[in-house]
Amino acid sequence: MLLTVIWGSCVLVGKCDLQDSTAVDKLDTKGFSLTGSGITIDNLTRSAAWIMVISVIPFLVIQLLQLLDSTSGRHVAVLIALILSVVLLISYCLYQVFQRQIQVRRMKYWEERRVIFGFLGHVKKRAIGRLMKDDGEVNTEIVYKIFKTIDTNNDDHLTASELKAFVIGIRFEEIDLDASDADKIMAAFDTSHDNRLSYDEFRKGIKKCLKKAVRSGKGSNLKNVVDAIKIIDHAGHQAKNEHEQLLEGEQSDVVVEIVENVKMTSLKAVGLLILGTVIAAAFADPLVDAVDYFSDATGIPTFFISFIVLPLATNSSEAVSAIIFASRKKQKTASLTFSELYGAVTVNNLLCLAVFLALVYIRGLTWDFTSEVIVILIVCIVMGIFASFRTTFPLWTVSVAFILYPFSLALVYVLDYVLGWS
Repeated sequence: MLLTVIWGSCVLVGKCDLQDSTAVDKLDTKGFSLTGSGITIDNLTRSAAWIMVISVIPFLVIQLLQLLDSTSGRHVAVLIALILSVVLLISYCLYQVFQRQIQVRRMKYWEERRVIFGFLGHVKKRAIGRLMKDDGEVNTEIVYKIFKTIDTNNDDHLTASELKAFVIGIRFEEIDLDASDADKIMAAFDTSHDNRLSYDEFRKGIKKCLKKAVRSGKGSNLKNVVDAIKIIDHAGHQAKNEHEQLLEGEQSDVVVEIVENVKMTSLKAVGLLILGTVIAAAFADPLVDAVDYFSDATGIPTFFISFIVLPLATNSSEAVSAIIFASRKKQKTASLTFSELYGAVTVNNLLCLAVFLALVYIRGLTWDFTSEVIVILIVCIVMGIFASFRTTFPLWTVSVAFILYPFSLALVYVLDYVLGWS
């Protein structure tokens, strides 16, 4: 339900015009154009999609181990899948706790690359000649000329003030650097830590920057200087875009409560998780009985109640929240929307499966849910991989999500009620 109907609905309500394969915030003039309208998410949301794919591993393990012939072997298989689910759940919770620190490290990483590639672009514009040779090596003659240009006092060393003067020089606005970025360049190039750069340090720093640009760009098979310029520009734009996306996430208009007592908040969060687990374990069996009794009393098939009505009811909170955020038609709210969906699926996969497997193991029940597991694997893997390799979803991608929903229902119905797999 989350990855099909709600996922597709969020793309529909959050669609914006696509320009250069990127959604433009709050601009929706192309209507229902299948390729000209859609949404764009950030790279952190792609990571959430990958995590969701990983969360189906316990399903795959339990299903494969059920091929064992002995009853005791299958019982052990349930225990293995249970332990794996709990371990992955704890790992996911720890990831959420330390995600802030991960985000800060990513921001510092892309900030450094933005400055370095911006500086390299500035050097390239001031170079009278080719900065890189045909074999991909640095043109030391050109680098030396640039070094002497920056070294205004001719002492064969570059100081921070000389770097700042160079950075804020001709056409610096196009490179998007300022005087404060000169300190970052000094820190990156100054291997002797004496707050000044020798020619050797400057040359090695430029060479290192060019290698990073080649790795970030289109490859190392450079045929001419035009290729080098394109690679430097590509690396610079990539670093700038990544940094801006992370910065926008930091300055999000979503209100975040400042946590004063981290220890108490963490204990409260763990307590609520345990409470939710206990409630799920206590009411799982009565819920199944209630579905059976309701079906008998109304004449409505249990399949319809179990696979259509209950998913709508249990996922209603995520659906409302996701659609509200998606309707704001902004990239950062779209990212938040789909991160919420992938996170909800991840928790459903791990926490609910752990509770269910615990009941099966303790009571010594038989695991026989092949059709349901197949559907979970298909939907999670298809939508997870589909989302993890792209950040822009044109409107045509909605059809993939919407088609998966009736396909899943039909597959479960055929396998369970026609072929009698359960």
